[in-house]
Amino acid sequence: MPVVNRIAEFHPDMQAWRREIHANPETAFEEVKTAEFVARRLGEFGIEVHQGLAGTGVVGTLKGRGGGNGKAIALRADMDALHINEKNRFAHVSRNPGKMHACGHDGHTAMLLGAARYLAETRNFSGTVHFIFQPAEENEGGGRVMVEQGLFKQFPAEAVYGLHNMPGVPVGKICVRSGPMMASCDNFEIVVQGRGSHAAFPHLGVDCVVVAAEIVGALQSVVARATDPLESLVVSVTQIHGGDTWNVLPDQVVLRGTARAFKPEIQKKIKPAVERVARGVAAAHGAAIADFRYIECYPPTVNTAPETDKAAAAAASVVGGEHVVRDPAPCMGSEDFAFLLQAKPGSYVWLGNGPTEGNCLLHNPHYDFNDEILSLGASYWVALVEQQLPRQG
Repeated sequence: MPVVNRIAEFHPDMQAWRREIHANPETAFEEVKTAEFVARRLGEFGIEVHQGLAGTGVVGTLKGRGGGNGKAIALRADMDALHINEKNRFAHVSRNPGKMHACGHDGHTAMLLGAARYLAETRNFSGTVHFIFQPAEENEGGGRVMVEQGLFKQFPAEAVYGLHNMPGVPVGKICVRSGPMMASCDNFEIVVQGRGSHAAFPHLGVDCVVVAAEIVGALQSVVARATDPLESLVVSVTQIHGGDTWNVLPDQVVLRGTARAFKPEIQKKIKPAVERVARGVAAAHGAAIADFRYIECYPPTVNTAPETDKAAAAAASVVGGEHVVRDPAPCMGSEDFAFLLQAKPGSYVWLGNGPTEGNCLLHNPHYDFNDEILSLGASYWVALVEQQLPRQG
């Protein structure tokens, strides 16, 4: 595969960076040492460094030497880890109990650092590149915070690009599509209020356990009967909490869950539908909904067509056009790169991470990023910059 020769030369450095970050994982908005590591590397490369957006965010700015056409693009990597106890046994295993790079953000950071190093050495482009190292992608919306705190006002860009490794996709393949790439993410909590009683005398109370169970089943009607069958939607109840002992019917049960959709207009319909079903089922049994919380966490990740064509062209120059998958099925997972795409046109691609044997799955305690693809990812970033910001004169 035609990775950039110079990048292949310092592949061992990228691997060392990646494993250092993996061994010292930090979770959302606590990426202090990771941010310092990134800022130190960028400074060594001669790149202008800015810190402080979203607390631990880092942005490196580099201008090309090929003529100033005023154009700028932004490349983004995420830095945060997950709250998972790692079960691997290799030398770079997590040193922070309960925290783990189980999604490959360590690799994403190392690849973007590698691209930054090469581009700083060559500057074979015109205009400006902003290297965005974002905190808190997992659950906490660090991308949203960076945008709200003025990311693109401080670092104007005409387009923004993101990348994620994808286990199960062969090494050497890159997947990208126009339109929805990843789903929205909403979370909900439903507190079912009944009337507690002795379990031997259920007729004297209002059994909120039974009510909660019926709500769990009835919520699937939001997918099956309240949504166009041609649209994609997932509503999943992931937690049920209630009761403390064997022979008492509790007076409250708490349900929590998540909902996913690919279109903003579908996402906006979920909340009223979930609440209507929950309250209706509760009322039918003489119970009530004591509290209903619905949190719109992430919008769908929607790629714009012109930028996706550019991303695909850059990918093809690295892995070959036959290895660029232009029509992958979108994923019901979510990604807060969506907030950057709401602010700017752009595209988000999946880079093949290889087989999933040995539980090498995202968010799995045995996951480890495949170091073999570090040079591929960095070369993709370089191709994207040099193609979109061609050197003049």
